[in-house]
Amino acid sequence: MRLHLLALPATGLALVGSPSGSQADTVKEAFSHAWDGYMKYAFPHDELLPLSNGYGDSRNHWGASAVDALSTATIMGNATIVTQILDHIATIDYSQTASTVSLFETTIRYLAGMLSGYDLLKGPAAGLVDDNKVDVLLEQSKNLADVLKFAFDTPSGVPYNNINITSGGNDGSPTNGLAVTGTLVLEWTRLSDLTGDPEYARLSQRAESYLLHPHPASSEPFPGLVGSSISIETGNFTDGSVSWNGGDDSFYEYLIKMYVYDPKRFGVYKDRWVAAAESSMKYLASHPATRADLTFLATYNNGEYGLRSQHLACFDGGNFILGGSVLGRDDLLAFGVELVESCHETYNATVTGIGPEAFSWDSGAVPRAQAAFFDTAGFWIENGAYILRPEVIESFYYAWRITGQEEYREWIWNAFGAINKYCRTPSGFAGLTDVNAANGGSRDNNQESFLFAEVMKYSYLAFAPGTDPPPSSIPTSAGSRTELTDADDEWQVQRGGGNTFVFNTEAHPFRIST
Repeated sequence: MRLHLLALPATGLALVGSPSGSQADTVKEAFSHAWDGYMKYAFPHDELLPLSNGYGDSRNHWGASAVDALSTATIMGNATIVTQILDHIATIDYSQTASTVSLFETTIRYLAGMLSGYDLLKGPAAGLVDDNKVDVLLEQSKNLADVLKFAFDTPSGVPYNNINITSGGNDGSPTNGLAVTGTLVLEWTRLSDLTGDPEYARLSQRAESYLLHPHPASSEPFPGLVGSSISIETGNFTDGSVSWNGGDDSFYEYLIKMYVYDPKRFGVYKDRWVAAAESSMKYLASHPATRADLTFLATYNNGEYGLRSQHLACFDGGNFILGGSVLGRDDLLAFGVELVESCHETYNATVTGIGPEAFSWDSGAVPRAQAAFFDTAGFWIENGAYILRPEVIESFYYAWRITGQEEYREWIWNAFGAINKYCRTPSGFAGLTDVNAANGGSRDNNQESFLFAEVMKYSYLAFAPGTDPPPSSIPTSAGSRTELTDADDEWQVQRGGGNTFVFNTEAHPFRIST
């Protein structure tokens, strides 16, 4: 086992070798700090503004931070916060909002947050709070989906994303995006499985069918890799622009996760993910001119490659590792590790120890001021902001859980420590304007709800009491299962076929279909 002890910024946080439980307690304290500030200054609005101690309502004023925090608070065993959130959810009227609703964002944050809370509190976290309060989660999930489902009422069944639930209208867009269309199926299928009403699964799976069987042929330049935009009128793709970046990313993520959710029903999803993964290794893998040891995924459009990526895309390593483990494919797992270790360099190279929003390794476009940085780091920074994104920590988590190598957990701790140092305010956590400037440049006055759902959850899961990687070796087939240890929580990612939960793109765990 490789073990690299990494320097941690002076945050007051202990390194991995400190007494058992201290890391988990530190993450729980940070979660509670963010929650307390939100409750004091912003609840029941969507986000805390952590510099001005105001509030924002970017997610329709339904309390996005509260709903997004539910599954993490449950996993942390914080009955007080869970009860506060359940009491709030019972009061939400999802049929009322003054602003446009994003079908995608509402699905991954609100619908998923409630369904995950239900799965956890009716399952391995049962007894944490009054069970009578838990039933509202499924009731409100159905209420929300019933409000949203008119979005799918189009000639093709490909939904509009931006909708007006008061008028029943939409933004009139002729197309929908790959990720926005392809990141509904897990949540809406889970709702059908829990309620026994097949309509929700049918709507989302019909929209997904156009992505699984793309037309025209030019929209699939490499096997499994498809374009970015789909016609709402016909279901046909309108381009062949390929990437794992934002706008496309979670479509690929959900292909393998649907197979984890139910391998009997979603074998085609797995086949499409394997095709995309193999094509990405063959056609998109790219190595910076100054750092041949790094591997990033390029973009492709009409014969031209783009040598740029994003913090958002750094989920890709964890996704390859999950798929490689579930399918017993060591080649896919090893490639995932390459991606994870390369995204780690985007953190390791900056002044703050936090990676930038967007970066490039195009040697022909390096800004003069970043020439020396590019020579050493292998990439240059296009956008140095950090808005509390989780994707790099997410991939570290998958790497640690599935390989068992302790260095990945150390990387989680270092990343969390940097966030706790540079982003923390007296009332919560703020984004940064420049991760490669002293103190992160200036701060951004917004605490995204996914801080609760993702950054805090993945950081905590790596250090939860009694947590250890599954003991058995990586299986050779998806049919074999890894036995959980007595101390290992059921919602933790497992090797091979041992998963009993699968995480949505907002890190909300769903119980797999049985």
